[in-house]
Amino acid sequence: MAVTSFQDLPLADRDREWDGAAAEKRVRKWAGAEDGPNERYRDAHLWYDAEKKGNFTAYKLLIADVVGGELKAVPRGVMAAAGVMEGARGGVNLPDKDVDRVKSHLAKYYAKMDDSPPWES
Repeated sequence: MAVTSFQDLPLADRDREWDGAAAEKRVRKWAGAEDGPNERYRDAHLWYDAEKKGNFTAYKLLIADVVGGELKAVPRGVMAAAGVMEGARGGVNLPDKDVDRVKSHLAKYYAKMDDSPPWES
């Protein structure tokens, strides 16, 4: 189990729509990962199961999309991931030891958006 390294991705426009399924397809193509995940694909997510890193299903909490040919963190994707960390959409099953690190990543993106994550409210 592994939390990805913080990428400090540039932010997309705050009003950009978030469609996780469409973003997933664009990220796979951008990363050259149509046949299997790779490091570039991993960079768009916050967490993955390192023991199954060759399976797309091992990657969770996608927060990025390809915008103008560049991987960017999408504010609405960050907010969706934060909501999932708070239990929205059934939550996410992560090892307890990884939860704080994932929240730390999200908090850094919230700071870039001049906002606070929901768990700090």
